Amino acid sequence: MRIYFDDSRESVQMPDAGSVVIRVDSSALIGSGHLMRCLTLAERMRNDGKNVCFICRDLAGNLCKIVEDKGFTLHLLPAHPPDDMLKGYAAWLTVPQAVDAAETAVILRQIQLVDCLVVDSYALDVEWEQKLRPLVHEIFVIDDLANRKHDADVLLDQNFYREMDCRYNGLVPTACKLLLGPAHALLREEFYVVRENLRTRDGVLRRILVFYGGSDRTRETEKAIHALVRLHLSSVAVDVVVGGSNARDKEIEALCASHDFLHCHIQVSNMAQLMENADLCLGAGGTTTWERCFLGLPAIVTAIAENQFEICRDCAEAGLIYYLGKWDEVTEKDMATAIQKCIMPQVLQEMQRSCRLDLNDYGKCKPAISTSR
Repeated sequence: MRIYFDDSRESVQMPDAGSVVIRVDSSALIGSGHLMRCLTLAERMRNDGKNVCFICRDLAGNLCKIVEDKGFTLHLLPAHPPDDMLKGYAAWLTVPQAVDAAETAVILRQIQLVDCLVVDSYALDVEWEQKLRPLVHEIFVIDDLANRKHDADVLLDQNFYREMDCRYNGLVPTACKLLLGPAHALLREEFYVVRENLRTRDGVLRRILVFYGGSDRTRETEKAIHALVRLHLSSVAVDVVVGGSNARDKEIEALCASHDFLHCHIQVSNMAQLMENADLCLGAGGTTTWERCFLGLPAIVTAIAENQFEICRDCAEAGLIYYLGKWDEVTEKDMATAIQKCIMPQVLQEMQRSCRLDLNDYGKCKPAISTSR
């Protein structure tokens, strides 16, 4: 159910017990990662008997329909013309934090009894959280930047960092419960199901998965396709997954259609199975890092956003990924060279061994091959 913003509405009927509201956005600029991990959390909470709804802004290229398709109530904040005064992550909102907080507060008052407010946005911080604190019992923040203060009761950062334990020192209240590291990764149920019968990979490259997130604004997917075409890997099949907010989905689909070994998939619901089928992945350094590692799928990774630089560097040092570098530094030739290295069975099998992540054992792996170009 979709509920459009109306500040004259008196209340929205929600069950009394266990109400959770999730404030998160998706767009062509933001991508899909924040929304998808919040959907995973929402489904877990719903399975635990919580009543969960979403507050999302009506941004260009949003994936709000997925929220509705999953059976969650969606409260849609109004679209605004972009504010040119907002820079960096703040521009994601298209409005100042104070405006977003005021509009969110209207909805929270209509819902009334809110046990927990979950917020997942690089554009929001302690200023926004403190404005909404009086309207909720608990604030649960999902973050991985550790670059600003939060008024949080619980903070989740599921990523791997060398100095993970001290990243949020001075940024959260002393009583805040910190959930840090891949042991707390938000993985969809499909990944647990697939892992139960996970095959043993043997180092032979038969199938490659290409996936660079929901929007792929830096066009890494096309770069990877051209690298694969250049290599003429006649015995290798390739699954190319394109997110629903990718503005070039039609062009990619047409490019794949011109080569028999390329199979294009648009906005899939079986990512775990596609990962399980693959022997190697070409991808980004975002949320899918932990999905790949959980299923033991080695990856040649390009950082496609600033917030991925540190994660990719630390994961590469731990042997969890083969890191090529930043999107504006990695060329089609670099990708082709990396793929050629992985064709060698002894190299690929070692990567397959070292990248697998048992959620309580992260950090114990060693690099399989050099990550320098």
